[in-house]
Amino acid sequence: MVSGAGAPVGRSFGGLDWVVLAAYAAALLAIGFHFSRRQRTTEEFFTGGRRMNPVLAGISVFAAYFSIISYIATPGEYVQYGPTQVVWGMLLALPFTFLIVGWLIIPVIMRLPITSAFELLEARLGRTVRQASSISYVVARIFWMGMILFTASTIMVHVLDCDPRWAIPIATLIGAVTTTYTLAGGIRTVMITEAVQSSMLMVGALLTIILISRNLGGVGAWFPPHWQAHWLPQPIWSSDLHMRTSLVATFLSLLIGGICYTVTDQASVQRLLTTRDAQTARRAYLLSNLAVATVSILLGLVGAALLVFFQRHAEAIPDHLTFARDGDAFFPYYISHYLPRGISGLVVASLLAASMSCLSGGLNATTTVITKDLIEVWSPGERGDAAKMRRTRWLVLVLGVTAVGMCIVMGSVSGDLNEVASKTLNLLICPTFGLFFLAIFVSYATPFGAIIGAVYSTTAAALVGYWDVFTGLPKISFLWLMPISFAVSLAAGSLFSLLPTRGRSATALAGISVATLVPLVAIVAWILRTCH
Repeated sequence: MVSGAGAPVGRSFGGLDWVVLAAYAAALLAIGFHFSRRQRTTEEFFTGGRRMNPVLAGISVFAAYFSIISYIATPGEYVQYGPTQVVWGMLLALPFTFLIVGWLIIPVIMRLPITSAFELLEARLGRTVRQASSISYVVARIFWMGMILFTASTIMVHVLDCDPRWAIPIATLIGAVTTTYTLAGGIRTVMITEAVQSSMLMVGALLTIILISRNLGGVGAWFPPHWQAHWLPQPIWSSDLHMRTSLVATFLSLLIGGICYTVTDQASVQRLLTTRDAQTARRAYLLSNLAVATVSILLGLVGAALLVFFQRHAEAIPDHLTFARDGDAFFPYYISHYLPRGISGLVVASLLAASMSCLSGGLNATTTVITKDLIEVWSPGERGDAAKMRRTRWLVLVLGVTAVGMCIVMGSVSGDLNEVASKTLNLLICPTFGLFFLAIFVSYATPFGAIIGAVYSTTAAALVGYWDVFTGLPKISFLWLMPISFAVSLAAGSLFSLLPTRGRSATALAGISVATLVPLVAIVAWILRTCH
């Protein structure tokens, strides 16, 4: 472990660390089974009876947003690329996100008697749009949960210094524990465990900063005094879409992402719906934004401390790690090798907390969407509360198993955690948000225009995210994926809603669909032909 100001002495994950980790898992299961006795109806399972405290709801919204990907990627981004994205961009974007979501979006959501976010689409755009967006959400959430498990298991392999083949058994164990307490206790358990897990996340980051400061002789020894030589240029603005980071691109990506996630992510909407009115929900959302800002700064400081720690103790860096290429690896490596026994187990528990909170929220939210937007729409026959609860819990179990299977797929996408998350998890966010935007703000919007707009937006997102794969040219910065997809979604959806499609026959709609998709196919073909 680290002691004094001397050279660090590495160690492995020890017995006391395992005790702390086991106690943490047992506590989560106990909370789940405690609240399982209250789960007699699906309304209680999905919304907690709409009586949850706004402070708890706010912390839970934050936990649903801030995953293990953010927990590891934020310090890693600082180590490898600097503070532009993880600190300055986040702090600039959050106030604007709160104003737009808090005063324009939340009042609309809270005045409707809904359980699923996608229910509000049906009144304006029809059942087909509601179900198409619900299916899109379910697919995206399954990929997202697989990504969470993949990240958690990969990090645990590094922390425990074990054979990489243990990644799948570790992912299975994490998935099993999380699925068990989620299906037992419903949204109430999810939100309470998320509050515990958020506290552990903060404690883990603070302990890392305190111990590094102690080793180096104080905060002033590691607080960043200058731009590091290995950091790429990060200007305020650049017209070069291939430049990885600029402040404007970061701001736009985080602003648009924050708005779109809050509206389209059932996990976030569901937590707001557990409060009693728009004012309470806005207060909960403000708290979640303050928590995101606080933890972003805290984890940025963790990255700064880690960078100087390993610069001062270069002999402690494994041969296969470099600052310019492996930023995501330094936080897990420090946790496993240089924290005192017991504290290491506590910080690893905070890593698991960050993954389990998102996984449990994803399981509950995806089950809600499947139940409310698909099963109960396709098969509206009445069933008793006991039968509905059995079906709900089976759904949670199936989704948990599916998420474990999906985590195997995620290892094939290249890039650091921020890039991988953007190129996989964000592809459908803006296309889906476009549907909500049209339903809420565009009075002349039509189901046809909304769906065609989503097709255009998804194509744009895929082209930006995988530009290097499709064209063989240098990749476009992942920060532009959401702004471009967002602009295409709103423009295409609004434009194609002007077409006279209401009341047309299926044959006529098919012809109009082909006509509207021809320009898209032509543009994509021209891009691919020109670039190759």
